[in-house]
Amino acid sequence: MTESDKKIADNPQPGRIIDAHLHIYNDAYPLIENQGFLPPPFSVEDYQHRTRDLPIVGGVVVSGSSHGFDQKYLKPALEKLGDQFVGITNLPSTVSDEKILSLRDAGVRGVRVNLKRGVVSGLDNLVDFGMRIWDLAGWHLEMYVDSRELDEIIPKLIKLPKASVDHLGMARSGLSQVRKLAEAGVKIKASGFGRTEVNVAEAVQKLYETNPDCLMFGTDLPSNRAERPFNRTDISVVAGALDNADAIDKVFARNAAEFYNIKL
Repeated sequence: MTESDKKIADNPQPGRIIDAHLHIYNDAYPLIENQGFLPPPFSVEDYQHRTRDLPIVGGVVVSGSSHGFDQKYLKPALEKLGDQFVGITNLPSTVSDEKILSLRDAGVRGVRVNLKRGVVSGLDNLVDFGMRIWDLAGWHLEMYVDSRELDEIIPKLIKLPKASVDHLGMARSGLSQVRKLAEAGVKIKASGFGRTEVNVAEAVQKLYETNPDCLMFGTDLPSNRAERPFNRTDISVVAGALDNADAIDKVFARNAAEFYNIKL
C-alpha cells in the first residue's frame, strides 16, 4: 500500500459527492488564450474516467477564462453528463434577459465573475448585475478572486441574496475575510487545493465552525495552471478535518445540492 493509499484508508470518506467545481475543455468549440495559456482538451469522457472510482452523484461545470463569453461547449457537456449536472458560465452585464432565461432552461445556475484572470476588470455594477440575475432567473454570482483583495468586495457581496467564492479564497492571509463572507451566508468552495496557499484542513475546520452550510467540495478537474492537479487525498484532507459523517455529507453533497438545486 502506498503512502497515498494509506492516507485514504485511514481517513473517513464521503458516501456521495456533488462535485461543485469542474471544467470541461472540448476542442471542438472555440477556446481563447488567456494570459498566454490555452488549455489542453479535457472532455466529459476524460472527467468520467478521472472520477470513475469516486462516489460522484452530480456536479457543476464551471466556465473557465478560456471560454470567454461563449457557451457553445456547455450545453452538450451538460446533456452528456446528465440531469444531475448544472453549469456556471461567464456573461457580460449587458447580456439580454432572453439569453439568461435560455441558459437557465439549459441547466445554467449562475454567472462566474473572474477577477483573478482579468476576465472582469473591476467591480462596477457588480451588485446590480447580481441582483438582476437573481430576480430574473434565481442565479448567483460566483467569484474567482484572491481573498487578499476581498476588503473592497465584502460589502458588495453580502448585499447579494446568493453568492459563492472559489478555492477557499486562494490565500492563507485572506482566511479572515473569507470567514466574514461565510458568516453572511456566502458559499465557499473547498476546491483547487493545488492552486491555493491555504492550509486546507485548518480552513475547512474554521469555516465549518463559522457556518456549517457554507462549504462545498469540488475537484477542480482538470486543475489547469495549478501547481498540482486534484488528488484523491484531497478528499481525505477535507473529510478528516470534519467532525462526523453528517458534516462530511453536508460538505461533500448536501450543501451543494441545496445551493445548485440538484436532487439527491
